[in-house]
Amino acid sequence: MKTVLSRTYTPDLTKGSFIVMDGCRKLLEIVTLELPNKGNRQNVSCIPENVYIVRKHTSPTKGACFQIMDVSGRENVLIHIGNFATGLKIDTQGCILPGMFFADINADGFTDVGDSTTAMKLLLALLPQEFSLHII
Repeated sequence: MKTVLSRTYTPDLTKGSFIVMDGCRKLLEIVTLELPNKGNRQNVSCIPENVYIVRKHTSPTKGACFQIMDVSGRENVLIHIGNFATGLKIDTQGCILPGMFFADINADGFTDVGDSTTAMKLLLALLPQEFSLHII
């Protein structure tokens, strides 16, 4: 199984397409939302493009999620439920928010992700305890 997160950067946020592959067969594709690329600065930036080991994790505040290991200069980077990366409300301080679609949920003029809980449930059910994530 291979996972790839392909990104598009804007000044306000980072959109992504998270694909889970088994050989040539696509098992799942969801969308992601992150903070903008600000040079990997803690709490205000997405993480750098790289290949990361990711592990299933239970966070005291975020519940069942994934922890991205060995992010240079960062700690406790997660893939967790949330909808907003910019605008009136922000659900991330450098983590990745999964969703089923992009929409302006709260009508603040910024892109959000919808149905994050469903996306997380699908990822948790499909992905193993530990896997490699290729962020490009």
